[in-house]
Amino acid sequence: MSERTVFLDRCIGETRGVVAVDGRPERLLIVRDGDAPALRLGARSVARVRSVEKAIGAAFLDLPGGAEALLSLRADESPPVRGSSVEVEIRSEPRRDKLATVRMIGAAEGAPVLLQAAPDIEAELEMLARGAAIVEGAAAREAADAAQAEALETVHPLPGGGSIAIEPTRALVSVDVDLGGRGGVDSKRAARHANLTALGMAARLLRLKGLGGLVVFDLVGRGHDGKAIDGAARAAFAPDNPGVAIDKISRFGALTLTVPRRRRPVLDLLLDSNGRLTAASGALDLARALERQGRASPGGRLTALASPAVLGAFESLRPAATDRLGARFSLEPREGWPNDRCEVIAR
Repeated sequence: MSERTVFLDRCIGETRGVVAVDGRPERLLIVRDGDAPALRLGARSVARVRSVEKAIGAAFLDLPGGAEALLSLRADESPPVRGSSVEVEIRSEPRRDKLATVRMIGAAEGAPVLLQAAPDIEAELEMLARGAAIVEGAAAREAADAAQAEALETVHPLPGGGSIAIEPTRALVSVDVDLGGRGGVDSKRAARHANLTALGMAARLLRLKGLGGLVVFDLVGRGHDGKAIDGAARAAFAPDNPGVAIDKISRFGALTLTVPRRRRPVLDLLLDSNGRLTAASGALDLARALERQGRASPGGRLTALASPAVLGAFESLRPAATDRLGARFSLEPREGWPNDRCEVIAR
């Protein structure tokens, strides 16, 4: 039976939660200070119907705080009236260039307002790993840093050799299985084992990265054991149900499935559209580096070095950092540094 360990890291500017299964991170939950509460998974609000687009079977809604969402219309129900108020619940958080989606609860009255906040990260962790004690402190910070680093990787080594590359696009998520050095005399057996291993590992990593929708596996080899692949896929993606659908392996050796989208992908939160760390993400990394060096050098003067963009984003975190560390740190910009580079020097 798998062992679940749960971590809660209360950072400056954000809170991170991690669920690890048998020592490997499977879920990474991140909520930043200032995130729109009406857009979090499970939040309930009164929304105003801005427009009804019957041609695409959707209604566009205005949520509290200026947020927007999309309601899919059902063919067997009358659509809401433009300008009316409805009560809705977030069923999937927004993604890059994609609105949040909601489910209709019923008619409502009044202006957009948040009726019920989404569960906080601690409550979500308790639901994901019932009965598991939540670990905080230094161990939680280490677990969250490791989970975040793994979530940002594209290529992941498979146990025993080979690798998988997970790459999201606008249309789908591709998972490329590479045999690497796993081959040998019995290459067919090696390919079969690599594919079965890849399914289990990719399912964990997709949950960690918060990815879903259409997922296409480019399996290695040919002449696949369809029954074994299907069974492995159903077992690997069982935690994502309800809503998982698995197709048969195509004649091109591709396995296609759909996985429900729920939370905002980690990459959307941490990276910009060019795949680089955002200044806001770099500022949060800098805040953690200051805390780490501050514990290592009690009472010492600290100098934080980072790009001007990161230091600019850090200004909103400065009051909280001062509360934790005192006024014993200074900031020095470094022109030309990328947002993922920061240093803290103790003097």
